[in-house]
Amino acid sequence: MSTKPTPLTSPLTSYQVRLLAVLALVNFVNFADRQVIVPLVPLLRAHLGISDAQLGSLQTWLLVILAIASIPFGFLADRFSRKQIIAGGIVFWSMATFASGLASSFAFLLVARALVGVGEAAYAPAAQSMISGSFPQERRALAQAIFASGMLLGGASGLALGGVMGAFHGWQHAFFIVAIAGLIPGIAVLWLEEPPRGPRSEVVPLSRILSVPAFVAMIVAGVFITFSSVSLLTWGIDFAVNYKDFSLREAAVSLALIALFSLVFGVLMGGWVADRLQRRFVYGRIMAIMGAFLLAAPFLLLAIEAEEKWTVLTGLFVAGFFMSWYHGPVTAVIHDMMPRRAHATSVGVYMFVTQLVGALGPQVVGRISDLRDLQLGLQISVAVMVAGALLMLVVIHFIRRDGIRHPVLDAFHAEPGD
Repeated sequence: MSTKPTPLTSPLTSYQVRLLAVLALVNFVNFADRQVIVPLVPLLRAHLGISDAQLGSLQTWLLVILAIASIPFGFLADRFSRKQIIAGGIVFWSMATFASGLASSFAFLLVARALVGVGEAAYAPAAQSMISGSFPQERRALAQAIFASGMLLGGASGLALGGVMGAFHGWQHAFFIVAIAGLIPGIAVLWLEEPPRGPRSEVVPLSRILSVPAFVAMIVAGVFITFSSVSLLTWGIDFAVNYKDFSLREAAVSLALIALFSLVFGVLMGGWVADRLQRRFVYGRIMAIMGAFLLAAPFLLLAIEAEEKWTVLTGLFVAGFFMSWYHGPVTAVIHDMMPRRAHATSVGVYMFVTQLVGALGPQVVGRISDLRDLQLGLQISVAVMVAGALLMLVVIHFIRRDGIRHPVLDAFHAEPGD
């Protein structure tokens, strides 16, 4: 399978279409699983009698475990069968999600949701590595954006499913449905062919990966962005219900529709714009990420401050469009920096740090809500997001100084598409 540069307008091969379709479906189910709990927050609060800080910790611990497991699974994905690792992860997170629906106490639910993170950690670095290995460097951001669109569609579906099922049938059934649905793409993954990559002798030591300044700077910026994004996603529906006069079902369906249209359109537009900026600037994809978050910030503040429902939804729609630009370019940039045998490991390291530290966001915002109010917590999240966007200037500085491929990794780039 060739990875030589091809025109951006050339058609996808049947293999590329099949690969993206299956892996985007995996991403769909994964994020439906992760986001289904968001509209269930008010029901869990009432059923289990827990605080906002405890509710926030459900997402926090899922992300902590996801972060911790990302490095070993990334390490394995650069050395062994990626499709088998992905399939195993799907089965694991489905079992953990089914167990979440059986929870009768906060402690049981906390453990079950945390274990979902193990399964999620198995698939993301491996799937993104397979995608970058199947596409030329010039098209990676758009290919990764198509993969990410499955995440956003799944997140929207999870919000809608949780809101509707929670309102009519109780919170347990929502977990059971997404758990069973999760097994379907696991079978399809096993029929995919593995893209080619270099021999195991070309595996890059972790110390070399962490010696790339632009990569380290991206991790720091990613921590800020993850802290903010996860906090806003976790508390968005609860904020709409308790501060903006939405019903639970109204909030879940409205935000799901926003996610369906603005986020999916945004992630595809972001990948398209980033690939074109990359043709003019070696740091073009970073420019797309930074600019998008800075454009999103005022619309987020508008949604947080507004009283009218239509203004809240409009602000969230525009903000979501720009925030979703991040998903395709960030993976493409990391893979551009690294040789193929470091694709999964480098993404695993990025996820480890950003998810581990950024995972504190929902719990911190929940604590602010307990002490003051949720509105202040979300305003702080927006400020953190802006700081993360501005830190991308540091990444641009290092790329301009050292190039997109740092000289310390020259010995590991076997061919131009690496």
